Amino acid sequence: MAPDSLAAALARAGSPVELLRNLAFPPSTFPVRPEFTNWRSEQRSWLETCALLDQSHHMTDLFIQGPDALRLLSDTGVNTFANFAVGKAKQFVAVNPDGHLIGDAILFHLEEELFDLVGHPMAIDWVTFNLERGNYDATVERDDNSIVRTAGPPRFYRYELQGPTAPALMEDVLGTAVPEVKFFNMTEFTIAGRRVRGLRHGMAGQPGFELFGPWKDADAVLEALLRAGENHGLVRVGSKAYSTANLGSGWVPAPMPALFSNHPLMQEYREWLPVTKVGSIGGSLDSADISDYYLTPYDIGYGKTVRFDHEFIGREALERLSQTTPRRTKVTLVWNADDVTAAIGSLYRPGPGAKYIDLPKARYATHHEDKVLKDGQPVGISMDCGYLANEREMVSLATIDAELSEPGTEVVVVWGEDPVSAKPAVEEHRQVEIRATVAPCPYDARDTYRSR
Repeated sequence: MAPDSLAAALARAGSPVELLRNLAFPPSTFPVRPEFTNWRSEQRSWLETCALLDQSHHMTDLFIQGPDALRLLSDTGVNTFANFAVGKAKQFVAVNPDGHLIGDAILFHLEEELFDLVGHPMAIDWVTFNLERGNYDATVERDDNSIVRTAGPPRFYRYELQGPTAPALMEDVLGTAVPEVKFFNMTEFTIAGRRVRGLRHGMAGQPGFELFGPWKDADAVLEALLRAGENHGLVRVGSKAYSTANLGSGWVPAPMPALFSNHPLMQEYREWLPVTKVGSIGGSLDSADISDYYLTPYDIGYGKTVRFDHEFIGREALERLSQTTPRRTKVTLVWNADDVTAAIGSLYRPGPGAKYIDLPKARYATHHEDKVLKDGQPVGISMDCGYLANEREMVSLATIDAELSEPGTEVVVVWGEDPVSAKPAVEEHRQVEIRATVAPCPYDARDTYRSR
């Protein structure tokens, strides 16, 4: 039986907040081996030697093909598509008609009239909906992640090589010099006799490539990388460490999509979208107004991607926002070590104690949103949170009032829910306040990340 639409589930629950806070949906998972050695050492590898991360299984691909494929993307994306030639990639960002974030994904221009949109389903579902309701000469083929896919392997393997020794490793595996490739541009390699596409990438300020190709070549390419990596300190990274990589680079993986406005387009979308595609809300943010959970591109550092050189959904709203002083800005929050230690230590005292803090990633819902306070007043939202072994710190990505974004500013993160929701991952607990200090975002490579 087909799942209920979001509109039908909302009608029963009566409130978007009540619906999403109690949905039994976990945070996004990475269906690969949790650890190859241990997640602490694996975290250090992308700064010290070279990390190999398997991206083949946890993301969704939407292959968009046809004469109107680019027009569809232009109509739904805030990005510019001028000069977006074959062989380039970009972070695709979509908003609703009110200018609030729907989601983001990585867009690859593979061939003339062929694109691959890769990421969490939020933006992918939105693009698919607009294709189906619009007049576009284009088709889509969806390859869900390996948790959802009903049969067979992924269409593409994806291996990411990142770290200081990645260029030398690539030279060994290629048997020649690595070509100069601009950031977020693609090139082609031959590895183990197979044609391999490579996206010039960077993580934690270190050089690297995202390598991908047809699944039938996955084992041969992996074996060649592992063999060459023996001389360059290559470390395979499991899902525990990989899930924290975004914390240093400053990418928020699952911001709450703005689905509940009264705009007719959003009403239509809720009728189309299965409730199983929405995800749960977790955290201490407890407003009854769902709009308090929404973000704009400017709130989380995507303002530089917005270009008003084309018509797109949400353009008028973003034009108005662009003329105002940003209310909030994205920062890293470094959590107070003593407060985190006390929260974890409450597990060993008579309870209820603090909400369990999982390591290395502490998110316990699809969309994690905790209150950030200053002098007891709400000043922002703390989102993705986890532990960084390189810094030996607990951190979170947050959007806070712009006047408080100076590094060194002290704030408070409220950890835990009150009242406790019905999500299976939430046990009886009490809320605690954890002091935090504002730091730059990105954090792992605050001096070098994307400086190129």
